Amino acid sequence: MRTAIRLRDDSPWDRAKVEQIARADIAAFGAGRSEMANAMIEESGIRVRPERNRGRSAGINPSGRFEPLTRHVFDDGWDSLEDLPPFKTEVQVEKPRTIITRNESPDISFDRSINPYRGCEHGCVYCFARPTHAYMGLSPGLDFEAKLFAKLDAAKLLDKELSKKGYKPRTIAIGTNTDPYQPIEKQYRIMREILEVLESRRHPVGIVTKSALVTRDIDILSRMAEQGLAKVALSVTTLDRTIARTMEPRASTPSKRLEAIRQLTEAGIPTSVMVAPIVPGLTDPEIERILDAARAAGAREAGYVILRLPLEVSPIFKDWLLRHYPDRYRHVMSLVRSMRGGKDYDSEWSKRMSGTGPYAWQIGRRFELAAQRLGLNLERRSLRTDLFVPSEAGSEQLVLL
Repeated sequence: MRTAIRLRDDSPWDRAKVEQIARADIAAFGAGRSEMANAMIEESGIRVRPERNRGRSAGINPSGRFEPLTRHVFDDGWDSLEDLPPFKTEVQVEKPRTIITRNESPDISFDRSINPYRGCEHGCVYCFARPTHAYMGLSPGLDFEAKLFAKLDAAKLLDKELSKKGYKPRTIAIGTNTDPYQPIEKQYRIMREILEVLESRRHPVGIVTKSALVTRDIDILSRMAEQGLAKVALSVTTLDRTIARTMEPRASTPSKRLEAIRQLTEAGIPTSVMVAPIVPGLTDPEIERILDAARAAGAREAGYVILRLPLEVSPIFKDWLLRHYPDRYRHVMSLVRSMRGGKDYDSEWSKRMSGTGPYAWQIGRRFELAAQRLGLNLERRSLRTDLFVPSEAGSEQLVLL
């Protein structure tokens, strides 16, 4: 086994793979629009052997887009690729200076969020947060799922930031980038420490997760919910265990997520379901069934997001689609592009979440009719901000003697 290091403008690639993707793209969209082939030639490495990415969704590990060099592992004739060990989860400690992230996006309902971890072991192949790993000099592919960062001082930083003079409380969203209840949370318990700080300050929080581990913190969340300070959303992409197993390999099974909705609701915690993302041509037939199941479990609110394929997510998702559902590749990508102005992704405000065009309209209308039939979204609960307790330490002044 050897590792080739080349300048990005002279990168090697797996020719058989590129040709396979090119044929699929050309057959579906014409010879002039083989975007995936070009992306693979410029960015991607040789597909990782199945034995090495067992339990992972990504099949490639391309270099980050900010790197001046690309690294590609290839067989040098000694068949030593088989000796490479499987990708194992590695966790490093990250020490940020602040923990609350601010945003001014006009199509997002919150202006601040917290991400206890960087990278996500759930390994959802469609995760729009994958490109953020490039900022760490790592790959948005398998590195995103296996090389994680834990912010162990998150609770202390949060307490410090909430103590700042003039802080104005508004709902903090958690789980909007990477999942706060991914498997390593069982060991590090960063999310629970954050909730303890928020509860002590009576600060509102909204959580989005794909993990049933959220039920571990029902004690804190139920107390906060009694005061109108907490709500939770479970993301359910599919009810098909086969699809979920390959697309979201280390997230809780669909049945576990529905059970989590039931437990949270019974504990008095406002719980909603997010049908997200909807993958056209693959999971969109399940919209009504997911809403039916979530409503039966106790959900009273629901939302949805159309599949997003920004930057490096596009080649990673396409590679997955070719490996697991090659017969659907042309149809799925044709529908995706029909909702994104002929491209894999359109990042324009107000369009990126729901898409445009007839098929996007149809999905939206189906969702609205199903939600209306089930009595979902009849009342949107807002969290309280008037109970916030500022820190006494933040307002103390030294006394001159």
